[in-house]
Amino acid sequence: MASKGWQHPYVNIFKHVKVEDWRKSAREGDVSTCTDKTLKCPVFRIRGPVPANSYILVPKNTDQSLGLTGRFFYLLFRPAPGKYFVVHLDVAAEEGIVVRISFSNMFKEFKSTAIWLQFPFLCGAAKDSVYDNTSKSARHGLVGPAPSSVRWTCLMLDLQLILSVYVNRCCSHLKSVRLCANMSVKNMFTTDLLLNPGMSFSEAKLMGLASSLGTGPIPREMSFPVPKGCFWHDLYDHIRFPSEGTKAPFDSIQKGSSLQEAYGASNQRASVGEQPRCVNLSKSVQDRVSLIQQITTPKMLPRSRTAVVANIPELGVVSTDQKDWLCQLQESASSSSHRCTPIPPSDREDGAVHVYVHREGAASEPVEGSEEESVCTLVPPPVSLTASKANKQQKLLPDPILRLKHIIGFGGDTTKCALWTKDADAVVYPCHAIIVSMKISSNQQRFFIGHTDKVSSMAFNGDTTLLASAQTGSSGVIRVWDYHKGNCLTMFTVHAHLLSCLSFSYGGGILCGVGKDRHDKKMVVVWNTLNVHKGGHVTVVAKAHTQVDINTMKITSFDDTRMVSCGRDNIRLWRVRNGTLRSCPVSLGEYHSLDFTDVAFEEGNSPEQDVEDRTLFASTRSGHVFEIDYGTVAVKNVRRLFPAQQQHADRREKWTFNTGPSIAINSLSVSPSFCATGSEDGFLRLWPLDFSAVFLEAEHEGPVSVASISLDSLQVLSATSTGNLGFLDVSGRGYNTLMRSHTDAVLGFSVDSLRPHLTTASSDGTVRIWNMDSLHQLYDFAPEDSPCSVAFHPSEQIFSCGFSSGIIRIFDISSAKLLAEHKQLKGEVVGLTFSPDEQFMYSADSQGSLALYNASEEDYDVVRIVCNVVARGTGCAPDALAVSSDSRCLAFVGPSEYIVTIADARTLAELLHVDVSILDTESARLDSALKVCFSPASTEHLLVATSANKILWVSTKTGRLLREVSKVHKHQCSSLAVSEDRRFLLTAGHNAVKVWDYDMQLDLNSQMFIGHSQPIHQVGFTPDQRGVVSVGDAIFLWDFLGQPMEFFTDNRSSLERSHVSARKADTEENGVQPSVAMPRQKAPLPSSPPPRLAVSANDGVGQGAVWGDSTLSDDISPFTTFAGQETSAGPSSEPRAAVSFLKVTDLVNVSPLNPEHRDSVELEQRRPVRPDCYRHFIPRFKTSSFDQSVVAPQAEEQCMKLKAVIGYNGNGRGNMVWSPDQGLFVYSCGCMVVVECLHTGRQRHLQGHTEEISCLAVTNDAQTVSSAAGGSNGDKSLICIWDIQSGTSRKTITYHRGAVQCLAFSRDDRFLLSVGDFAEPDIALWSSQTFQLLSSVNVSGPIHDTAFSPSAAGQLACVGSHGVYFCFIHSQSRDVDLKVQRVSPPSEVGDVEVTTVCYHMDSVLFTGTNRGHVCAWDVNTQRCFMTWEADEGEIGVLLCRGNRLLTGSNTRWLRLWEVEAVKPRAKVCNGEHSGTMVKLEQEIMLDGTTVSAAFDHTMDMGIVGTTAGTLWYISWSDRRNIRLVSGHKTEVNDVVFSSGESHFATCSEDGSVRVWSTSGYELVVQFQVLSQACGCVCWSPVSRPEDSCVAAGYSDGTLRIFRLSSREMEMKLHPHQVAVTAIQYSVHGHVILSAGKNGLVAVSSPANGATVRVIRDHKGATITTIQCVSEQCENFGLEGNEMWLAAGADRRVSVWAADWSKQKCDLLDWLSFPAPPYHAGDCPPPSMAAFCPDDHGLLVYTGYGVERELSFYSLTKKRILRKVALPHWASCFSLSSRGQLVAVGSKDRVLKLIQSTSGRFQDFLHHSDSLQKCCFSPSGRLLFSVAFNEILLWEVQGL
Repeated sequence: MASKGWQHPYVNIFKHVKVEDWRKSAREGDVSTCTDKTLKCPVFRIRGPVPANSYILVPKNTDQSLGLTGRFFYLLFRPAPGKYFVVHLDVAAEEGIVVRISFSNMFKEFKSTAIWLQFPFLCGAAKDSVYDNTSKSARHGLVGPAPSSVRWTCLMLDLQLILSVYVNRCCSHLKSVRLCANMSVKNMFTTDLLLNPGMSFSEAKLMGLASSLGTGPIPREMSFPVPKGCFWHDLYDHIRFPSEGTKAPFDSIQKGSSLQEAYGASNQRASVGEQPRCVNLSKSVQDRVSLIQQITTPKMLPRSRTAVVANIPELGVVSTDQKDWLCQLQESASSSSHRCTPIPPSDREDGAVHVYVHREGAASEPVEGSEEESVCTLVPPPVSLTASKANKQQKLLPDPILRLKHIIGFGGDTTKCALWTKDADAVVYPCHAIIVSMKISSNQQRFFIGHTDKVSSMAFNGDTTLLASAQTGSSGVIRVWDYHKGNCLTMFTVHAHLLSCLSFSYGGGILCGVGKDRHDKKMVVVWNTLNVHKGGHVTVVAKAHTQVDINTMKITSFDDTRMVSCGRDNIRLWRVRNGTLRSCPVSLGEYHSLDFTDVAFEEGNSPEQDVEDRTLFASTRSGHVFEIDYGTVAVKNVRRLFPAQQQHADRREKWTFNTGPSIAINSLSVSPSFCATGSEDGFLRLWPLDFSAVFLEAEHEGPVSVASISLDSLQVLSATSTGNLGFLDVSGRGYNTLMRSHTDAVLGFSVDSLRPHLTTASSDGTVRIWNMDSLHQLYDFAPEDSPCSVAFHPSEQIFSCGFSSGIIRIFDISSAKLLAEHKQLKGEVVGLTFSPDEQFMYSADSQGSLALYNASEEDYDVVRIVCNVVARGTGCAPDALAVSSDSRCLAFVGPSEYIVTIADARTLAELLHVDVSILDTESARLDSALKVCFSPASTEHLLVATSANKILWVSTKTGRLLREVSKVHKHQCSSLAVSEDRRFLLTAGHNAVKVWDYDMQLDLNSQMFIGHSQPIHQVGFTPDQRGVVSVGDAIFLWDFLGQPMEFFTDNRSSLERSHVSARKADTEENGVQPSVAMPRQKAPLPSSPPPRLAVSANDGVGQGAVWGDSTLSDDISPFTTFAGQETSAGPSSEPRAAVSFLKVTDLVNVSPLNPEHRDSVELEQRRPVRPDCYRHFIPRFKTSSFDQSVVAPQAEEQCMKLKAVIGYNGNGRGNMVWSPDQGLFVYSCGCMVVVECLHTGRQRHLQGHTEEISCLAVTNDAQTVSSAAGGSNGDKSLICIWDIQSGTSRKTITYHRGAVQCLAFSRDDRFLLSVGDFAEPDIALWSSQTFQLLSSVNVSGPIHDTAFSPSAAGQLACVGSHGVYFCFIHSQSRDVDLKVQRVSPPSEVGDVEVTTVCYHMDSVLFTGTNRGHVCAWDVNTQRCFMTWEADEGEIGVLLCRGNRLLTGSNTRWLRLWEVEAVKPRAKVCNGEHSGTMVKLEQEIMLDGTTVSAAFDHTMDMGIVGTTAGTLWYISWSDRRNIRLVSGHKTEVNDVVFSSGESHFATCSEDGSVRVWSTSGYELVVQFQVLSQACGCVCWSPVSRPEDSCVAAGYSDGTLRIFRLSSREMEMKLHPHQVAVTAIQYSVHGHVILSAGKNGLVAVSSPANGATVRVIRDHKGATITTIQCVSEQCENFGLEGNEMWLAAGADRRVSVWAADWSKQKCDLLDWLSFPAPPYHAGDCPPPSMAAFCPDDHGLLVYTGYGVERELSFYSLTKKRILRKVALPHWASCFSLSSRGQLVAVGSKDRVLKLIQSTSGRFQDFLHHSDSLQKCCFSPSGRLLFSVAFNEILLWEVQGL
């Protein structure tokens, strides 16, 4: 075929061969034509009991070929229900071979050979059918006959990718297709286009997709019909294989996940490229108690990506049908090009896999193996077809950026493989999974990479042109290499494992191997490898099973059909004849019980010598050497070898043949003139052929495992079991060491900054120093203790080493002297490093201690030791410590795994805590930190690797999250490093090394390199930045090919450049601009300097402070990558604002260590450390403070009453109580205590606290409730005692300086117990009558929970970090004494925190731990008698009623246990017999971690609170859970009433939009968008309630419109590239006005989603407010029927007149309010404006200015008419439609209601944090106020 153009755009195969004529195609068996009812068209039906007997074959003759070059093969078919089918595709590769691809539902597993691939096919079924649900729950789907509801399927096979991945071939063309029974087939075709069968031509037209872009809809003649109102994916299946985006080869062909199906369906329903899913989250509310909401979490759909093709098709002849189809696509693209923006390609997985093989005189080629790939494809990845080079995909350059230069290591699975080349100029040996060829003259190495497991055996052919290698493991894989070119000629698998021996024939035509089959039987296989050089296949010549032991097997050099083997008790001669392999033993006589180790022939490779004259040598472990006549198969001579006689001159007796210390021979090699033996005593010996005496020997450090004489007999290669490799020069009588290596994993390394020296610590117990140029070992230290971590001094030849015992030793290399030894640490050393300025050294151990040493003195004195600051355990080893480049800061993970601490490097004073414990919505586990690393070029960046496989960029000054990269490796990141110029990031994960672009601004940000066969422990740059070192199974030295920084003119990162540009822009503005009537071309920036980023703390995902006008607010986007989504930062992309932050605690009042006491060891006066358990209450971090000068009005004088509190504080612990007998239900929200009636929903509110309430307690008669909260402005915590009947406070008491952890009343209500938090763990006992302090006890560690005995008076128990505290109250007259006795937790549960406690009966106590254990204690003996693992996570709630025990944990599981059989008895631990004593009755998963619980006496029903802000009603008997109280967990950004006030909507940082009922405060529906924050929400103006819609703006710049009647998302718009900050419907609903963080205002149509107009007048300043009102604008001289305004953070307000029906919008007024420079540390107060409800010509403004005030501006008079002074800066305000009332909120937690004409006001202090939103209802009778996640609803009565 001269041209391929006729095949474009596709080839209809049935039409091409005219299948109905059966001239060019063949049919066999039951093949018929019928009309399918579903497709309504003729199809071929193939039936038959045996699939191979009924088929359609295209083409007819096997010697013909279809010659179809299309990359993608599409098959439209339906498997027959309940039957099997088979499909065979013969695909020709460019090498001339034909590979058969078969798939069938008969195949149980994937099988492959060099020419045949067999894939199991997993049939799909109708959606929601029984088969479909079963297959979804199965781990790998269901294999077998097709289900009864099997559907028509469009199967796409990527032939090019399949061949490249599975057989390492390049696809040439499709040769033939055989369709076997049982199935129905519509058609099949090939194409180079990636087609979407679920997309119609109209949708392709709307999306601007065309064949020129490599994609489009499927041709009409191939499409499946879709009835009106239905969706393609609801009727049919689409299978793409290999599936898009996957790396590892699949082992089956099956339907993709629901995500893929949803993606396809979304393309049908959407008019834009991305269509999210909207999930119906709740039913209509029928009754308060019967509220059952179906809250689910939808999965985000991937962005639509520009379709790609592998190459540009050639021009040629196109058929008529194809012309029509192609023209339709082109017309679609051209007609939509003027209004549709091309969709940018979505980011793929950053980087590509690199396997660099350095060859001499040959270019490198990709080979197999990677972290996730088992085979590296030879086919280049698809690229986007673009019109200009500017849109070309950017990737990390150069490619590859690393080149493997050297490997220090030998062995791995075996040390018995080391081979000479023919010229004896190089040695070939394995190093774990890599084969190394080393030049003995220069130590230059070449690498053969491709094995996925350790190499177990190797063999050369006679002229060393072919190299065969086998790997260990369950799947036996053998590779044959072209040694000189370095490429793999073939790879084949064998049904054997433990391949221990390979042997090549001299000519290379036969390969023999010994292994074990799946039944663990010894098996010998012989392969024909004659044609591997020509691209031929490897075939099995013969194989045989044997029961004899085989240590070695070799093919004779004189006959390829003959082999020799030896082993325990046998020597056997083998021969292949007539396809069978047979053997005969050598008669050994009296030596039959010897263990034979090796065999060798004397005569070498002389072909002319007769077979009968050949002599065979064999060696044994007893020192015998046998000479065997090959022809007679008989022993000619037996000799026993002894060591040299002079070594034993003191012996008087003479050795005999059977006595004396013989030599245990491991290896034997024979040349024409002498013989070499390697023995167990470590000697390589050379003997004459008569073995009369040793004439040359070399002693080694370990047993010699290999002895091999070179072909010229001048050199003898030797290898030892201890990892040494060298050769003996026979003529020069000298020994040369080629390689030494560690014999176990390398744990860590350090590089000398001045010399090419490398020191390593290994699990083999040695510390070694290497020359990185020569690869020679310079020094070897073998201490008694095990080394763990090493560190070189920055400038001297000194290194330090930490050991598992905690000892630190410092060595001087030049003098071989031990300088110092320190034994202060007790745990294994996990971190050891020097400061760059050489002044200090640091060490950390596994028990949490951190030590500081004076490195300027020779004895390295200890300066300071701090305990319990580093995370315990060895997870951060060996580089747990990181020092900044300026030697000022030290970073480490601790005191818990969730905290990263930055400390002063000179004093160890803690400067900053960064909490990375962000709860992943997909996981029940908290994210924890693993590794930390400073960026060398900027000390303001700290990189943190986390357990969630992320890397976080954190500001060391503020703790802000600057950037986040997800899915760094397939497994967790084990090490990371940054280049000195801060251009590259180096990470290691599992077995792979990745190099990243530090700024993450490319399309492909990383490159991945493989080679390690075991997890990498450490990776780093060399000091000269020209190399990279990675250690794990061996030491890998890489050349780093990245260009040095001097090649670049600007070495600043984008973050630094953004700082400079922002400052420059600020300095250009000299003063405050006067107010003008029209906007400037570019809105000037305010004269005040940009504010510093504030230190903030958040308590979950997505919570954060407002960025305001910070210079980083818009420039931070290149540094932010959200989980599951990578940010493209191309030249044309606009920046995206960062919206997520980390929890940061700024440690104050930490003074540095007094220099006068530097020599002392500080172990006391440490700040308390937060316990490592969630059960302990930690108040949410707040920057606001309570204004104590504010006076609240009396209750009878208040102008508005608190009507309802919306939500529950999920951050509290035990902050909900319920008394089922009295019907009392109390919980807390913020600083409010809410008493709610479950029957009516009516609330009463108890106000007395000003801070967040931590816990509650109720008396047994339910008449008194106590609540505890922290004090204001550093005061002691306040405990309020409430009388429930009157709703008044009986008493307030204070004692604890920190927060109150828990409260409890005694069973007889005589006592109240309060426990302080970890800051001061005091236990205080109070009288419940007078509430006087009776007794107090200070304990050593934090207390987490307490409980009174239900029956024993004066008995209680507490639990905490140090165990269980049994407490007894002793009363004598008026004196009350509290006795405490501590008992440690049982050793079976390990080092745990005891978190919860409850009593079962008088004598049994239950406790829970942070590792999921429940322990049962005998109260009388204070002994634990039973433990069992009740949960995988931390148990935070434990409750016992009768014989039932309730456990709640941070895994979200709530479990009910039967514990009737639990009684004090002999000790039962670790679940040994606990299964017979406890029984899991029921379990349920809730929406968050359990923090509170209350149940009735039978444990049948109860109420449970979670961290998600939800209170659940649980009924175990009915097996149901009902949501009683709902609230937001994260910060609420907006709240707004509907026009009829029947509902209100809220949105928050967690991406949720919730609609509530105003009458009952019930959650009606919730719309959830993952990984995005929702910043604003508004209602649509409608005349009918059923038409109501809610529009919301998100942090990714999108708008989403939700319809309440259908509870679905109606439309998604994307008018912004940055976060949306304000949104509003126009008065008549014609358009939606939205504003982004960059100041752009977009006008969008809710009808079609198009962006009508973009207003840029406020560009550069964040828009805070948009408001629309109905007003005839003729009064202002402009045409329009409504006005709207926009207020920006730059204190400018624009007012517009609009008539959107006529597409008119004109600027009416432009206001600018001056202000002095803002010097406060936080962001300035927001600028806000609003129209007066009763006079739209009057505008109210407030914001940062000269005074704190409200300004009333007249649009007609163009001046300010009135000002109202404010005592605080306003953070929010709202105008009422009646009474001229203004509600103003402030950061001082004050809600102020003002009468704007008189200035009269009232203050309300009901919030525990700064107010961020207040909103009047349209009637003005209701008011919302919001502080963080606290939502209060007020009823306004008038002022």
